[in-house]
Amino acid sequence: MVAKENRQNFCVGKASVQEAPAVRRLNIYGDGQGDLAGTAVSAGLAAVYQKHSPNHRLIRMSGVQQTFVWLCRAANAVIEQRPMQGVLMNATKETEKMTTGKAQIRLTRSSAAYWRITFDNPPLNVLGPQFVREFGEILAAIEADGDVKVVVLESAVEGFFLNHSDFLADMKELTNMPQGPTGLEAWPDILVRITRAPVVWIALIRGRATGNGSEIALACDMTFASREKAVLSQWEVGVGLVAGGGPMARLPGLMGRQRALEVLLSSDDIGGDLAEAYGYVNRSLPDSELDSFVDTLATRIASFDKWAIANTKRLVNAASLPPDVEIAAGWEACMTSIARPASQAKIKTLIEQGFHRPGDAENRLGAYVGRLGR
Repeated sequence: MVAKENRQNFCVGKASVQEAPAVRRLNIYGDGQGDLAGTAVSAGLAAVYQKHSPNHRLIRMSGVQQTFVWLCRAANAVIEQRPMQGVLMNATKETEKMTTGKAQIRLTRSSAAYWRITFDNPPLNVLGPQFVREFGEILAAIEADGDVKVVVLESAVEGFFLNHSDFLADMKELTNMPQGPTGLEAWPDILVRITRAPVVWIALIRGRATGNGSEIALACDMTFASREKAVLSQWEVGVGLVAGGGPMARLPGLMGRQRALEVLLSSDDIGGDLAEAYGYVNRSLPDSELDSFVDTLATRIASFDKWAIANTKRLVNAASLPPDVEIAAGWEACMTSIARPASQAKIKTLIEQGFHRPGDAENRLGAYVGRLGR
């Protein structure tokens, strides 16, 4: 309930925000003009609301008859759940500005229990602030949905599953994002929540999984790679960086300390078959069989009882996951390493050689990184 005293009202498009000292809530009213025009406007509105109320986050947007649920981070309690009918029109200029760009991630619901997330940020599928924001919104929807059991991650960009960070973007956009529900910074928070979510996450790797791509695959519950086209890489040490998404904490448990150090310190490209032999991925499959194998497996798991899936995963997590403090330490070391002049000089040299543009440097990054110090 919203306290009556000291209440202030202001409008964001069709949304009326009521503020009180202890609690805030968002009432969203439809205008009866048809179906909701996609989730982009809603996501933009949510971002506008969060600008004014940073202690809250949108945790559910579902169905044509939209239901919006707001969660108070501090109290970990739902503030309000309210249906919305119709189109949200005439959003503020700030909302429109935030939603006019092309989405970098697509969410497809194959069924209520089986969802697919497609990375689509051509030409290289690099990870920047917009990607992190979009993925965070989708992840919140998955966490709030009671029916989804399986999520498959894949790419629509030829040659790239998910790539390294966008070094041409403003890094402050990423580092200034609020910490997530785990208390970790935005990107490691997403990775930890993937691993803990009571659904099965499957990475389908076709193309390069470099840096962030490797990290999100390691956060998933299962990973399947194209024998001919998959390339995994933790390339960071080769340019004087420390990886920020937790591979130092996760890889030793998968493949042992020595192989983990080989992957991390060689900064080299690893193909599908070697990745399978090392335990980096579950299986390396012929590219022509990869899609059908993953779809069959995901469909099978999605037919099972969610309670049994969630509790089995929870118990495996308890026996196998690194503590969050190890993930946090990696992020801190990563942020420190980015500011080092030696790292910046190597990245600059790599960019001069074609890094961050379609071509040989991106396609054979391991080879280019290996020549930097010679």
